[in-house]
Amino acid sequence: MRWENLTEGPAGPAALFGADAVVTRTIDTPEFRGITFHEVRARSIVNRVPGASRMPFEWTVNPYRGCSHACVYCFARKTHSYLDLDTGLGFDSQIVVKTNAPELLRRELAAPRWTGAHIAMGTNVDCYQRAEGRYRLMPGIIEALRDRANPFSILTKGTLILRDLPLLCEAAEVTDVGISVSVGFTDAALWRTVEPGTPSPAARLNAVRTLTDAGIECGVLMAPVIPFLGDSPAQLRDTVRAVAESGATSVTPLVLHLRPGAREWFTAWLGEHHPHLVERYERMYAGGAYAPTWYQRMITRQVHELAAEFGIGPARRGAARRIAGPDGPDGPAPAGATQLTLL
Repeated sequence: MRWENLTEGPAGPAALFGADAVVTRTIDTPEFRGITFHEVRARSIVNRVPGASRMPFEWTVNPYRGCSHACVYCFARKTHSYLDLDTGLGFDSQIVVKTNAPELLRRELAAPRWTGAHIAMGTNVDCYQRAEGRYRLMPGIIEALRDRANPFSILTKGTLILRDLPLLCEAAEVTDVGISVSVGFTDAALWRTVEPGTPSPAARLNAVRTLTDAGIECGVLMAPVIPFLGDSPAQLRDTVRAVAESGATSVTPLVLHLRPGAREWFTAWLGEHHPHLVERYERMYAGGAYAPTWYQRMITRQVHELAAEFGIGPARRGAARRIAGPDGPDGPAPAGATQLTLL
């Protein structure tokens, strides 16, 4: 693994980890079988989003690299190649844990140069993946943000977020807190094959209900909508209906996109499970990582129409995630629509 390029020494101030800061552990318990943890002492934890990014926020905190959710489409797979780790199974099973994330965040938030900008979490890999059950980094992170009254948002597929509900409520009393749960579909068969390490869509929507009942506004990022597998009118209707029944404050559709790293892994999965779709995907994504504009617009229109039918209003100022998204890849959102480009 390419730790030597990321630790102190020849790399100088740009190093990500301190020298001799990596401890590798394999834990032979059922919930972690087959997963290796690389515990590191990070040198910084608040990261600036590159200016060319399409993200609607400027700062992120990511306590983990790699993700045991094992979503076959995950756009973050490419980041594992920076450590000379495999972007397929390695991404799912080689998890980098920044064990000093809470203390480091507290120090960085207290620095004179920090102005209290919004911090987004869960936008690279999920901060409530299974590793969080062992390392418990998020309580300290939320406490640091709460104590500085620093606004933040969390995007997750993990129901483990409910463990930290009391802390989230405390933070919401002093600053803007936005929560979004990712549920792209409710089809159980599809879930088991494309998101095998995640809680079920039903469990995630139950978490939405628990959060909203506690007074924490929670939106649903309907992502990804997977062409030819999760995009039929009946599937979209079932998903939006379930989202509405969960009490979500908003629903935002996002069509599957396939960046390098994710594209190769997803294509291999598609060839194994749905070989008849490989050629259709090659045509649909011939222009790059994103589906054609006409297709994105069609899905967005259908979901917004269903949302209106089931009584989910567009996100309002102060609702889930508390941040306004820029125009998406297919231009400005329709009037009154919820349009966030998060992933």
